[in-house]
Amino acid sequence: MKILVPVKRVIDSNVKARVKADQTGVDLANVKMSMNPFDEIAVEEAVRLKEGKEHHAAGTATEIVVVSIGVTQAQETIRTALAMGADRGILVQSDADLEPLAVAKLLKAVVAEEQPDLILMGKQSIDGDNNAVGQMLAALLDWPQATFAGKLVIDGGKATVTREVDGGLQTVAAELPAVVTVDLRLNTPRYASLPNIMKAKKKEIVTKSVADYGVDVADRLKVLKVTEPAKRSAGIKVADAAELVAKLKDAGAL
Repeated sequence: MKILVPVKRVIDSNVKARVKADQTGVDLANVKMSMNPFDEIAVEEAVRLKEGKEHHAAGTATEIVVVSIGVTQAQETIRTALAMGADRGILVQSDADLEPLAVAKLLKAVVAEEQPDLILMGKQSIDGDNNAVGQMLAALLDWPQATFAGKLVIDGGKATVTREVDGGLQTVAAELPAVVTVDLRLNTPRYASLPNIMKAKKKEIVTKSVADYGVDVADRLKVLKVTEPAKRSAGIKVADAAELVAKLKDAGAL
């Protein structure tokens, strides 16, 4: 079984994002970038499917292909996935920050070339927070989809996914090929060891351009402005519990 794992290069989750002075977006200059955390979880699960770890049978996956759509430096993100255990990478080079629909169209074209049995991807990226590419890709491919996976079992040509919903857990089954988007509870991604990082340098990354796929990636959305969250106002000190209760009553909190 071949697994395709899309990954995205985003601002490191530990970095405080700064908004550009003209409010057109987030300032990426001299900022540490990393793989989107949800995508790391998808890579980890793909590797476990290959290794036979957790509840997966050994050799469930035979090949893991990682694809990223972005700037040249996204090769570093692909290398991270290769060091975790993926087999080869594809970079679709684009200097533009493409919208979810454009990304889904490009991924559909990659799927046509690669013919994977399963697409494992993060439920959303932590920069745009759109939570849209997986669903759009499944619709374009006319494949079944299972989103927000907290547990994944592959058996008998089916992907069985347990996902959190309001009030409990929901289990769904989808015939392969399918698109599965992953959530935080699925696993804890490994740290790549130094030997695997060195091995990853020898693994193949094919670089393509958006033009190679003949896909319409024109923007459909316009960002009006990007602003920082409102600053929290300073709190007040109270002398005792009685004053606290009185203040809360005055504020209508009680």
